[in-house]
Amino acid sequence: MTDPAAIHASALVIDTHADTPQRFLDEAWDFTSPLSLNDKPGGMINLETARLGNLAAEFFAIWVEPTEHAGHFAHRALALTDAVLEQVRRHPATLALCLSPADILAAKAAGKFAVLLGLEGGHAIENSLALLRTFHRLGIRYMTLTWANSSDWADASGIPPTHNGLTPFGRDVIREMNRLGMMVDVSHVSDKTFADVLEVSSAPIIASHSGARAVTPSHRNLTDAQLRALADRGGVALVNFFPAFIDDAWRLAWLSLRAERDAMFAAEAKPFRDAGQPVPYHVATRVDHHFTARIPRPPLASLLAHFEHIIGVAGIDHVGIGTDFDGIPALPQGIDSAADLPRITAALAARGHSAEDLHKLLGGNLMRVFAAVQTHAAPCMIAAARPA
Repeated sequence: MTDPAAIHASALVIDTHADTPQRFLDEAWDFTSPLSLNDKPGGMINLETARLGNLAAEFFAIWVEPTEHAGHFAHRALALTDAVLEQVRRHPATLALCLSPADILAAKAAGKFAVLLGLEGGHAIENSLALLRTFHRLGIRYMTLTWANSSDWADASGIPPTHNGLTPFGRDVIREMNRLGMMVDVSHVSDKTFADVLEVSSAPIIASHSGARAVTPSHRNLTDAQLRALADRGGVALVNFFPAFIDDAWRLAWLSLRAERDAMFAAEAKPFRDAGQPVPYHVATRVDHHFTARIPRPPLASLLAHFEHIIGVAGIDHVGIGTDFDGIPALPQGIDSAADLPRITAALAARGHSAEDLHKLLGGNLMRVFAAVQTHAAPCMIAAARPA
């Protein structure tokens, strides 16, 4: 098979990270609706664009902004989880909640879009293994250990360390995730936390939305040593599409606007904060869009360079797609929504990658790791009660 369109159409395409639940909850937006709604900035993924891009499965990120929701992280996480589950309840003919690789295959066979859940930021479990188990029962199938903030038990990347990696409780969290069959996600963690996770975890790990630091020197990306270590343990790195993580010129331009962005956001957020309310997600999105309009989008080649580098360092069996749709303010040229995912396949095919290799990258590698993590789990943990 050499036709890129046929390669993409025959693949099981999986994206491991989209922040769309914020839209479900804060905007009362529906996944079957057009991307743009009223005066809110348009999104990057809905059911129509997913189908156009042959995207079979999406891990929706349950992300709790730590400042706006301080003191009630779990409450916000549960509300976001409910917002995703409500989408499935409202659209049983087109959406399916999936808890396992077998569920993804069954959804695709039935012509349904596979909805999966990932928890972004370990602060959401509020230092409770009981809450971790509860989120697993609700359908969470990976947890990103930190976000941009360190938790009480794990250090995040890009900020001064608090714990020198994982605390003893953090190590307990990893062991419990292994027991549950929940994938451990090291995107956002510090280098020391990454090393500690590899030491503790007995199952393969993922980086749900991270690129290659050798290509773009962002702390959010993985070093070559980390990519090799992740691959040696059977894991997978899923490439983030955020221009600041894939193109250094764009990253520096974005950083140069930080003071202006912060000032505009503070002004836009003031009415909500004066009223004692959390600032809705679309406010930050609107501010970000204002400034991304001032920076030319990086070429698609910048994104492809990360795929190529990770393949070269970790191997074709250890790379995949983690777009960060709806969680980032811009995308590279040629990618406007999930409908454009076939362009990734076409570009990589043009660079000589085979259909077999592209099928691994587009979803096969993630399916392998997902299955390995669940097989590794305690037998009674593999199946979870499905929410009504």
